Amino acid sequence: MSQVLVTGGTGFLGTHLCRKLRDQGHELVVLNSRNCDLTKQGSLEALQPRRYDLVFHLAAWTQAGDFCLHHPGEQWVINQQINTNVLAWWSAVQPQAKLVFIGTSCAYAPDAPLVEENYMDGEPIDSLYTYAMTKRMLYQGARALAKQYDLRWLSVVPSTLYGPGYHTDGRQMHFIFDLVRKIIRGKELGDPVVLWGDGHQKREIVYVDDFVDAMLALVPGVDNELVNLGAGEETSIRSFVDAICEIVGYDPARVQYDTARYVGARSKCLDVAKAQRLVPGYLKTSLAEGLDRTIAWFFQEQAYLR
Repeated sequence: MSQVLVTGGTGFLGTHLCRKLRDQGHELVVLNSRNCDLTKQGSLEALQPRRYDLVFHLAAWTQAGDFCLHHPGEQWVINQQINTNVLAWWSAVQPQAKLVFIGTSCAYAPDAPLVEENYMDGEPIDSLYTYAMTKRMLYQGARALAKQYDLRWLSVVPSTLYGPGYHTDGRQMHFIFDLVRKIIRGKELGDPVVLWGDGHQKREIVYVDDFVDAMLALVPGVDNELVNLGAGEETSIRSFVDAICEIVGYDPARVQYDTARYVGARSKCLDVAKAQRLVPGYLKTSLAEGLDRTIAWFFQEQAYLR
């Protein structure tokens, strides 16, 4: 049994990770914005003293959609505060712990292959630039501290995660959940289904439990490396719409596309050759099966009403 600290432990990824860690018998301390303000220096030192084997750093101040367009300054300050405080505490107070933290696919420059060696090269997309750079700085901070103090870390870069249990607290949803919610509301409530962009932009998604299992498989044997954990293939928004509509029972011809709205990157697909070498067969859930489970959860929890 390991002693494990998880920041951002009540978010979408955090909830699935903590459930898996508890199932494996680990003892957890789970942090969120209500019980520990990571923007405050000394917040981690104020916790009950404990020696951790693993620290999973998931906490970040961001949302999906066009959130990053409207909060670049705040994102820089808040995320730098969070990451600096976690890194400083790790190196000074918990140097025996392995730090596992989340990167972002938007840190990659859009005009180069999304392979790990390119993570720090080039310019990220302008609309996500600030958030991307805070993730790059987190990565560099871990590398710098590990080099000076002989520490261990692992960074994993996901594509968009999906599955049951997504937050429905009023924050903007990642695109796949927004598609599901709008199409179910169109079917059940008669709402118009209006999507941002022309539908030809492409996205990559990976089932959250597959991601968690792969990340945990990497932890014991992969030190001081960055690893992409995505699906390795992308799908157009219109193809996602067709698949969701078939499960929900909604006519995709009724879906409207608003080409004047923000769409982000037109295409974004991680190179996952490294992950496939390190964790063969980690993509266990097909897109059809994953969407079916996600949609069933939306109906069961009536999440489309929130």
